[in-house]
Amino acid sequence: MAEFIQHVINGISLGSVYALIAIGYSMVYGILQLINFAHGEVVMLSSVFGFYVAPYFLAHMDPSIGLFLVVLTVAMVGCGIVGFLIERLAYRPLRKAPRINCLITAIGVSLFIQYFTQLDFVFGAIPQSYPELMSREVYFTIAGAEVSNLQVLVLGLSFVLMVALQWIVYRTKLGKAMRAVSENTEVSALLGIPVDRVISFTFILGSVLAAAAGTLVSTMYPKVDALMGTLLGLKAFVAAVLGGIGSIPGAVLGGLVMGMAEEFTVGYLSSSFRDAIAFAILIVVLLVRPSGLLGKSRIEKV
Repeated sequence: MAEFIQHVINGISLGSVYALIAIGYSMVYGILQLINFAHGEVVMLSSVFGFYVAPYFLAHMDPSIGLFLVVLTVAMVGCGIVGFLIERLAYRPLRKAPRINCLITAIGVSLFIQYFTQLDFVFGAIPQSYPELMSREVYFTIAGAEVSNLQVLVLGLSFVLMVALQWIVYRTKLGKAMRAVSENTEVSALLGIPVDRVISFTFILGSVLAAAAGTLVSTMYPKVDALMGTLLGLKAFVAAVLGGIGSIPGAVLGGLVMGMAEEFTVGYLSSSFRDAIAFAILIVVLLVRPSGLLGKSRIEKV
């Protein structure tokens, strides 16, 4: 029983990270009908930002929750700027271009960030150890299963960020504008909504959540790799599709399901199938329910 509960706790922690990344995919798709394949690389960049700034703060602070929050803030600001630049320079000029052009551009931006980061004067191709922002320790136990302070941090921060996102989307004027743009861009522009600003804000918001996920991942599994965002991004994309691409609650649900599935696969089957289970789930979802668990089927007129 203790082993089962331990896997559940680990799965929820991992799923919360996937959910934060998947929300970014869903928000961008909900507004632009575009899969931002560079989103995983934003997650990676948050770890790179933390790798460079953490030693400076470690010279003045001991590993603690305060140090983590400082590094997290820097990573969020940096990734927010990157998200804005990606939208402004790569996607906005192609706003009225055929959908395939935007898709190819998204893949190109992803590859550019990957290989630019691997340059020696940027980060390098060799994986590096992430600085210790918090020391891992057992926080409490549940029926013999251990819950670490890092897992509590992951769950707590993920919950706070998701609640904040819901408040922004459903309780602010900018959130109302986001929902209007997602329904119809042209009508929203006619009503005086600054569509370009709303889309830029959506990219910034998704990148900030990705930064939180990247910092949490690197804190739990202290390694930074220029290619680490590829697999994380793909798994989060599967989570978004599973929950219903374009649905924020669906992205959260899909992330949690993905995390649980991956953890139980490692615990009861084999660690060799850890990554394969994500794509097996994607195939099943596309065959059985293409719109996802909470997604809505759309009828397209031709």
